[in-house]
Amino acid sequence: MFHRIVKPPFLNKLQWIHLGIGVLTISLLVLASVNILFTDDDWRFIIFLFATSITGFAYHQYREQSEGVKNNGVWFGSLTSRGLLAWATALGLTAFYCLLYWWPEYLGLNASGNTGLIALFDPLSMLLKKQAASQWFVYGVFYTLCILCFGYKFLLKYKHNKYQKLRTISVMFFQLFFAFLIPEWMLRMNLPYNDLKNMWPLNYYFFDAWNIESFKSSGGMGWFFLVFGLLMIFVISPSLTYFFGKRWYCSWVCGCGGLAETAGDPFRHLSDKSLKAWKLERFLIYSILLFSIVMTAGVLYTYKTGQAELFGISTAEMRKSYGFFIGAAFSGVIGVGFYPLLGSRVWCRFGCPMAAILGIQQRLFSRFRITTNGGQCISCGNCSTYCEMGIDVRAYAQKGQNIVRASCVGCGICAAVCPRGVLKLENGSIDIFDRTPEKS
Repeated sequence: MFHRIVKPPFLNKLQWIHLGIGVLTISLLVLASVNILFTDDDWRFIIFLFATSITGFAYHQYREQSEGVKNNGVWFGSLTSRGLLAWATALGLTAFYCLLYWWPEYLGLNASGNTGLIALFDPLSMLLKKQAASQWFVYGVFYTLCILCFGYKFLLKYKHNKYQKLRTISVMFFQLFFAFLIPEWMLRMNLPYNDLKNMWPLNYYFFDAWNIESFKSSGGMGWFFLVFGLLMIFVISPSLTYFFGKRWYCSWVCGCGGLAETAGDPFRHLSDKSLKAWKLERFLIYSILLFSIVMTAGVLYTYKTGQAELFGISTAEMRKSYGFFIGAAFSGVIGVGFYPLLGSRVWCRFGCPMAAILGIQQRLFSRFRITTNGGQCISCGNCSTYCEMGIDVRAYAQKGQNIVRASCVGCGICAAVCPRGVLKLENGSIDIFDRTPEKS
């Protein structure tokens, strides 16, 4: 008996050209970092090259591909199967995040006048907010560009699927306007920097004294931001989760989820599906949620009483530790830097306290579930393979059980890659007592 060997896809000439443009872009950014370049207008050229390399590569990859999701070659490519390119990319991203968080002076941040990479984007920053660029402004530019450009690639890949197209356009919209442009314009108008969709506990500085005082001292608009932020936590978010599950935030609005779904899409199959990973997930995410609640209580206690310690523990040190270990090291360095090694939702699955709260609400009272038609399942395993949250979807499908998991972000990829249409995302009536127990 002979078996046909399926070879991994190879790049065509036009894809090689756009890959070359990508390498040129990275080279120019490195030159900018060491102050070799640029004029005031060169940021436009860099952004053009950056966008052209990604969108052009994607266009020539998918333009002649027939409808239907195809992941040919993901287990063969060096970048998508933990090969040499994956390790090199992970090291590069990790190094960039370390500089961003802890050594921004090496990127060119200077109080007496920026240099290097940050200075390259001073003209754009002045155009938007009339202030010199910071490392976070440069990060915001590239973060937004990645979601927009890789979002375009995602739209081409899932062009046959209306749900995937709509939610991708949604994360592109919220990232461009709510997370980037509007907060920068607020600074231009001398209002507090505020991303309206970024709520506590993901926005862990929301209850910091400086942030509350900034809102209170900014007049009516500041009070609106403060009240809206509280409504998001206690009213708006639980209500939307009741109707739509945690997907309304994790897969349609959140910037972390937006980057994972677009730039992280080639790595979604790398998520660990083992029972050990599931137990670690439950331990870590709820521990971090508890940490965030205790830390926030301490910060508010100090704000209201002026006491620096709560039960003998410095609230400032507690806040500092949370920012370092969770806000920077976990969410940034590991959460994004390790995409090519651990999959695209490491932060969302193991660390995000916002995902933990939404998951509890989804599990307890949401109408959202994934329904299955077990009789149609052929056990191909595509659903489990491409679940970025490590859920063994196939096990539920084989039994014909509805899926209501706290960790499910409702991205719908399991349904998109199912060749038999077994899985369907629905908002039905509440059936708390009939829900299946959670399994890895």
